[in-house]
Amino acid sequence: MSNSLPKYFTKTLDNGLQIVAIPMDNGSNVVSTDIFYKVGSRNEVMGKSGIAHMLEHLNFKSTKNLEAGEFDEIVKGFGGVNNASTSFDYTHYYIKSSSKNMGKSLSLFADLMENLTLKNKEFQPERDVVAEERRWRTDNNPMGYLQFRLFNNAYIYHPYHWTPIGFMSDIKNWTITDIRDFHSTYYQPKNAIVVIAGDINKDDVFKLVKKHFKDIKNKKDIPTTVHMTEPKIDGAKRAIVKKDSQVEMLAMSYHIPNFEHKDQTALSALSELLSSGKSSILQKKLVDEKRLVNSIYAYNVELKDPGLFLFVAVCNEGVEAQAVEKEILSIIEQIKEGKILEEDLEKIKINTKADFIFSLDSSSSVASLYGSYFVRDNVKPLFSYEENIQKLKLKDIVKVAKKYLQEDNSTTLILKKDDKGGVQDN
Repeated sequence: MSNSLPKYFTKTLDNGLQIVAIPMDNGSNVVSTDIFYKVGSRNEVMGKSGIAHMLEHLNFKSTKNLEAGEFDEIVKGFGGVNNASTSFDYTHYYIKSSSKNMGKSLSLFADLMENLTLKNKEFQPERDVVAEERRWRTDNNPMGYLQFRLFNNAYIYHPYHWTPIGFMSDIKNWTITDIRDFHSTYYQPKNAIVVIAGDINKDDVFKLVKKHFKDIKNKKDIPTTVHMTEPKIDGAKRAIVKKDSQVEMLAMSYHIPNFEHKDQTALSALSELLSSGKSSILQKKLVDEKRLVNSIYAYNVELKDPGLFLFVAVCNEGVEAQAVEKEILSIIEQIKEGKILEEDLEKIKINTKADFIFSLDSSSSVASLYGSYFVRDNVKPLFSYEENIQKLKLKDIVKVAKKYLQEDNSTTLILKKDDKGGVQDN
């Protein structure tokens, strides 16, 4: 089976830490040293939402060997760049540097895993930073708020009910004990994967990771499964949310299977067809021709547990969200009737392959890509992706549209201007 993906090599240490080495032999002298933890907001419980993201912030504070802020200084000092992110399914940290500094990056990550102090005096001000981030990106940002409320409504029981930022009342309510408990449970070698991609030799990777991580001990059992299964949706859900916004906004979602499901390739192609680039259907019809929306996209959210197929639109001034909804539903019907051109599918195949191959040039995007599958315990969909895209037929896209984009499987939210100026703090 031909694909463009570079070869990977993997080994697991005695303490359960998995190592993935991806030599790219590109003469760039650049390496991305990444660590993934199998924990995201899906591992949180109601009342303690947002802890995984809070911990990502605290992970750069003091350790037994480093002062708060020293991690960043050291990375900068050897010419590296570092960052981190928390998603629904996992937490990801990386340092991009010259290949010779891979060992330094590993020693920093090992120190964070084993020696983070989690002092209350560092936690309290950082909690305020996270609360401010919640205000800025969610509460005072109509689009951020609409997306948060969409997940609150699309999922009732599963932890995807909240996005990784969490609820404001939970952010204000955590204690340092909650954070320490979460860290000691999930930040253990057996729950982590070190992924290293770039101009490196696999044996050096295995040797160095072993040197820095082999003596870190696991502290406790990890809850192996998230037992909360979202009950099957039993009819269309609709809600109106009020927010201080000059224009109306629309979010529509449909429940879809998880990232491993065979329908994912067709669902991804459907989202490309609808909203990737200037010639996509939604852009042409709703932005250019009818001038109903300022921006619109369709997005296939692939998650470890069943995800969502989303439509999100920002209406133009004076346009009602329901008018936009009607147009989107009409476009969905046309797709279900097979009104898609063969040339559109060919364009998707060419563009998807080009984007995919382009992303494999950079060590950081390769490490991110591989890590996002390893951390969810299945790399098979990644390695069959190119072949599946090539084999895709128009009827496959029509089939998934009919199967999932149904009214009874939908959650629709319309955001309208709050004329009362009511106080909302979620």
